[in-house]
Amino acid sequence: MSDDRWQAEPPPNVAQPNSDYVQVPDATSGLAQMANDERTSRTLTDGEWHRLHPATPLLRGGIAMLAIIGFLIANLRERLVEIFLPGASEFDSGEYDPLTYVWEHGYVGPLLLGLLIVLIVVLGTFFLSWRMHTFRVTDEAVEVRSGILFRTHRKAKLDRIQGVGINRQLLPRIFGAAKMEVSVAGQDASVKLEYLYSRDADDLRRDVLTLASGVKLAEAGIAARPTVGPDGIESPNDPALNRLVTDRVHEFLAPELDPNAAPPESVVRISIGRLIGSTVLSSGTVFLIVLAVVMIVSVVNGQVWSLLWFVPSVIGFVSYYSSTVMKSLRYSIAKTPAGVRVGFGLLSTSNDTLPPGRIHAVEIYQSVIWRPFDWWQVKINKAGLSAEAAMSGKGNTTILPVGNLTDVAKVLELMLDNVSADAALVELTSAFREPERSGFTLAPRRARWINPFAWRRTGYAVHDGLLLFRRGVIWRKLDLLPLARMQSIAVSQGPLERGFRLATARAHTVAGPISANLPAIGSDEAIGLFERVSLAAVEASAADRTHRWAEKQVDA
Repeated sequence: MSDDRWQAEPPPNVAQPNSDYVQVPDATSGLAQMANDERTSRTLTDGEWHRLHPATPLLRGGIAMLAIIGFLIANLRERLVEIFLPGASEFDSGEYDPLTYVWEHGYVGPLLLGLLIVLIVVLGTFFLSWRMHTFRVTDEAVEVRSGILFRTHRKAKLDRIQGVGINRQLLPRIFGAAKMEVSVAGQDASVKLEYLYSRDADDLRRDVLTLASGVKLAEAGIAARPTVGPDGIESPNDPALNRLVTDRVHEFLAPELDPNAAPPESVVRISIGRLIGSTVLSSGTVFLIVLAVVMIVSVVNGQVWSLLWFVPSVIGFVSYYSSTVMKSLRYSIAKTPAGVRVGFGLLSTSNDTLPPGRIHAVEIYQSVIWRPFDWWQVKINKAGLSAEAAMSGKGNTTILPVGNLTDVAKVLELMLDNVSADAALVELTSAFREPERSGFTLAPRRARWINPFAWRRTGYAVHDGLLLFRRGVIWRKLDLLPLARMQSIAVSQGPLERGFRLATARAHTVAGPISANLPAIGSDEAIGLFERVSLAAVEASAADRTHRWAEKQVDA
């Protein structure tokens, strides 16, 4: 089998006369170009400790705490009156209102004093929480210190960064704040900066990824700059209210991908019609139809009470559909000098930047309901997520919510090394529609006794530093596993498989929604796969330099 099936001739990073390919600049030149933009912001990567947004304590739990206190006061009103006010029995007859009683008995002063003390305590707690919550970025790590009574100090080493995400939820956006999460290898080891000034978040992410790439900020042309407004123009004479309104309007109307940090056009666009259609045509809708049939049958048989569980179910599904569509609006994916940036959301936005070499597994998925429309979904496994978050699909592991094979090929070109979109499209089409002719080692005919429906579509291939698993008929899946980041490979054989000379292969990666396994393949083929992948994975890992992706650009 050829080792360049996923590549086109000539390679896309080599400029040729009359070629359709464009030379891609290296990370160092790209970062330097980004540094020459006219926008200015505060420098937060000077190695000194900095404080977060002043509204951080309120956004991290203060609003929820106030809501809980209000709920308790509303529900324990009578008990509180009995404790703090004498003659509480008078309120049972409705003769007095608590405020009237306070006024008539001269408790206004003590009440105001008590409220003032409570307010001072709350504000003091918030202020101390903000003062004690600091962060700094050095040439080696991102560090966060927090806590008043119990201190916490977390550190994320730059050479272990798996991605940097910025979330701008609706409420923090009103305050001009954003949450930045630095994902590092290790379960639940991420460092969160909750909350930064929104105007500083993108620049800080750029600087952190520059340092993580192995290039100093000075080498990339990024120098310390003064603090100015988000539009890069100092406006000392503007009224504070006007600046506040302008900042908030800019916050909600600004594009998800900064044109100065990424190409202005997303590589893939998802129409609203396709997004809504793919959400409705899902397994959840099938389940809802089954519930509707059960409800109709129950009502016809006189069991009207079935509406009590059906109506809440419909409300839940509608809420799920609306949240899914809203989350995927303004989808964008583009290549940046620091990696691939993926953005989602309308009112609450989220965008992650995944540096090169941080993708541990890619899965291309299609259900039978989507097949007439040629719709596919792409998910990934990345390090830095807890097992629970990874398996539940949290952490923005869905890279492409819905798209055709052409869109999938474009995404693969961004996510994987040495992959051309045109060549990938040809390979994907062949792998899904004619796997027996696409170079895959397929399961033998005897596998039909264990895997009767999908045995013709089950197989593997190894080329271009990737291990590919193809399986499924009703739910078609293709797993692409970079050998350099694969943890291990295992081959197992149960008593039934042993009788048919079959085996199951499983590739181990970091925790995530992708479980790469290949059931019911020939035992001889499984042994060959084990030996070939074991050797190739060691060689690929030894040659991998993606943890400092810009250093090889500088050294070259």
